[in-house]
Amino acid sequence: MFLFFIFVCFLAACVEPQELSPENIFLLGGQSNMAGRGGVPKVNGHWNKKVPTESSPNPSILQLSLHKTWVVAHEPLHEEIDKYKTCGVGPGMPFAHEVLAKDPNFGVIGLVPCAIGGTKITDWAKGSSTGHYKQLVERANASLKSGGKIKALLWYQGESDTQQQTDARFYKRRLKRLFTNIRADLNSPNLQIIQVALASGYNNTLKEIVRAAQLGIDLPDLQTVDAKGLPLEQDHLHLSTAAQVQVGKMLANAFLQFPNCSGLR
Repeated sequence: MFLFFIFVCFLAACVEPQELSPENIFLLGGQSNMAGRGGVPKVNGHWNKKVPTESSPNPSILQLSLHKTWVVAHEPLHEEIDKYKTCGVGPGMPFAHEVLAKDPNFGVIGLVPCAIGGTKITDWAKGSSTGHYKQLVERANASLKSGGKIKALLWYQGESDTQQQTDARFYKRRLKRLFTNIRADLNSPNLQIIQVALASGYNNTLKEIVRAAQLGIDLPDLQTVDAKGLPLEQDHLHLSTAAQVQVGKMLANAFLQFPNCSGLR
């Protein structure tokens, strides 16, 4: 019996730990406010490394790394993806925490960071030379290899389209085309999309045009949460840490309002 016990212990020691894998996957797309600038007081400043409780690591919240492997998620979520900018706290972690708080049986969440700061909607167009769209689709497909299901795309973008009138005027058409292409290329026509209406912009008049486009887009299985009025960092463009937490919770509550939010694919 003693030898058998030793043999069992030997086998247990030889077994590799189970690979981390989420059941529920969320794509994070857009520009800097999705990538996270909470705690970064100036455009090219340093992150203060203050992580609120709502953004703390949790073994039930994973992120897809730059090399497309699952690891325990931590702020800044986008430091490997939005690598040429200073990243801080974003809405992704607070979103995941809020979903788990509201539904403790939801299962392990996998976040797929894809946002790139300073990007216009044309930079995300399918076939764009930037490669951002291609990277998003590739990372989305890679996230599925461990057996999870994509539950929603969380999208926060548009500040860069408030600089030129043409960009603002064509924003709605371009955004609608982007969402339609993503659903088609992920073979998920009913992919749930939750976007954030702008809190800030470079030109107030053009910001309101973009906001009107975001609030007025007419696609099924799409919701918009409004960040207007939330506190900003010193640059008056990026959400503060507290505002990022609030947006994350707003996104979570919107997601949980979708019918059958526990299963998509």
